[in-house]
Amino acid sequence: MANTYLTRTPSSASNRKTYTFSAWVKPSSTTSGVLFSCGTDISNGPLFTINFRSDTNIRVEDTISDGSQPINLRTSKLFKDHSAWYHLVVTVDTTQGTSSDRVKIYVNGELQTSFTSATYPNQNIDTSVNNNHIHAIGARSTSQSGTYLNGSMSHVHFIDGTAYPASTFGSTDATTGEWKINTNPTVTYGTNGFFILKDG
Repeated sequence: MANTYLTRTPSSASNRKTYTFSAWVKPSSTTSGVLFSCGTDISNGPLFTINFRSDTNIRVEDTISDGSQPINLRTSKLFKDHSAWYHLVVTVDTTQGTSSDRVKIYVNGELQTSFTSATYPNQNIDTSVNNNHIHAIGARSTSQSGTYLNGSMSHVHFIDGTAYPASTFGSTDATTGEWKINTNPTVTYGTNGFFILKDG
């Protein structure tokens, strides 16, 4: 995307406890940047981000308006293949009783369970997502400079109010064993949800 990104500011807040982000992503370098973000304050929050980081792991972080960080997940697994498309799904559902069920990261259908850092939100907490402030695809919502996604994105879904597993958006090919796209998933987008077909 170079320095191309999209933004949207919902007219009103919706479900800040439960949502899903799904996208096919092809990072083109080790400095790949931000896929999805929302918020207004990089220092003290609110600010939620999903990143491909320079050390090639995936990070999901949320800093809320009191400056605390209820979500901080950094995958142990590294994603270094810049010729490949990755399917990334992040689900958040803070209503869940088990803390590790409140935020899930899937890559190519595989639930990530090993993290170098793992902070899960308290039950029923409101996150920074789905408030009526700026949401961005391909850059950080607070300051785009230096945070653009260096790569491509396709089939971007944001689901307001439902935490869907990766199997909603893809499946394993019986012949090749590769994770393949479901181009027509059955989902309910909710009040602030959206679908972007492809980059460009």
